[in-house]
Order: sequence, then structure tokens, then C-alpha cells
Amino acid sequence: MSTALIIGANRGIGLEIARIYADRGARVIAACRTASPALKALGVDIEADVDVTDDDIGGLPGRLGDTRLDVLVHNAGILRNETLGALDLDSIRRQLEVNALGPLKTVAALRGHLAPGARVGLVTSRMGSIEDNTSGGRYGYRMSKAALNMAGVSLARDLRPAGVAVALLHPGFVQTDMTGGAGDVGPAEAARGLVARIDALNLESSGGFWHAKGQRLPW
Repeated sequence: MSTALIIGANRGIGLEIARIYADRGARVIAACRTASPALKALGVDIEADVDVTDDDIGGLPGRLGDTRLDVLVHNAGILRNETLGALDLDSIRRQLEVNALGPLKTVAALRGHLAPGARVGLVTSRMGSIEDNTSGGRYGYRMSKAALNMAGVSLARDLRPAGVAVALLHPGFVQTDMTGGAGDVGPAEAARGLVARIDALNLESSGGFWHAKGQRLPW
């Protein structure tokens, strides 16, 4: 039985990713700050009180014991809006802490739990693409996701000797609480696309930046 750990699994995309792996018969460990009723209904292993801004990630590495992970998906993130005319630096710092440093700390802390051949999916955003930025604004979110993309490429290089592959994954414009319900794709469809990209991931493609639908995205 394979084991998948989903960070940020209490709702939205993370919940649907957990559901997919559970339906496949994998052991799913769902990490979150607070478990939702929908997550509890999945019947998976839940690790609550996990905050990626904590230096020890809520003690998650110790809680896992000798568990070996075949899949690690980091989905936790926040989205806020700053404009040049209303530059909230605290908001920007918070997004950098959650969206960029959080995934980096998590993967670094859990590297000893990653089995040879493990796959790591980091949920990022097309809004972190420098080439694709044609509208400006959203300073904290854009900057944090660009930083995550760079961290993901470095992780792909550093984890390659251990046989671990890393993907940077954009889910699309998804109808979640983060987007206020706006978007053109539902969480379940987005999750299916993300899992398909993780399924296809190998050391040759490690470090790539993909849309959930499969196309490579520009940096």
C-alpha cells in the first residue's frame, strides 16, 4: 500500500486530492490546522494542528514516526490582494511565510520520510510566472509563488540523488473559498488534473512547472 501525505487537506483542492488517493486504496495522511467535517468523513488518518508557519510544522515529522511517504502534496496557501496604492507589507510578508517558506520548511523537515522514488507535488500558481504577468498587482501572492517556484526547482536538484522527484503545479482558476467561489473549474476536476501530473512525474521531468491540464508553463 502506498502512503500519501497531503498538507492543507481540510477543504477545497486538498480535500479532493485526499479523496482521490483514498479511493485508490492508498493510506492517506491528511495534515491541516483544523479538520473539517468533510475531511473526517473520508475516514483517512488526520494530523490536525499542523501550521506550516511553525518552525517545527506542528511536530509533524515526529508524529509520523517511521512512516515512509510515496507521495507528498503541499497544498496549503493563502491569497490576499495588494495594489501599488495600498501596499500592505504585513500582508506580503504573511504570504511569503505561508506560500514560499512553508512548503520549503515542510519538504526539508520531511525529507527523511520520503521513500526512494517518492513524488512531491507543490501547488503553486501561474500567478508566480514572471513571463505570464500581464496585469500586475497581487504583489504578495505573485512574489510568494515565484519564490516557491524557485524553491521547487532547487528541491528537485537536491532531492534527485535520493530518487525523489518534484513538480510545481498550477491547479487552474478553481472555485474555492480562496477565490471567493469564482473560477472556471471545480476542486474535484482540478484535483484530478494535479494527481495526473503527479502520477506522470519522474526524475527526468522533475523540477518542471505544469498546469493541471498538462501543459508546461513559462517561468
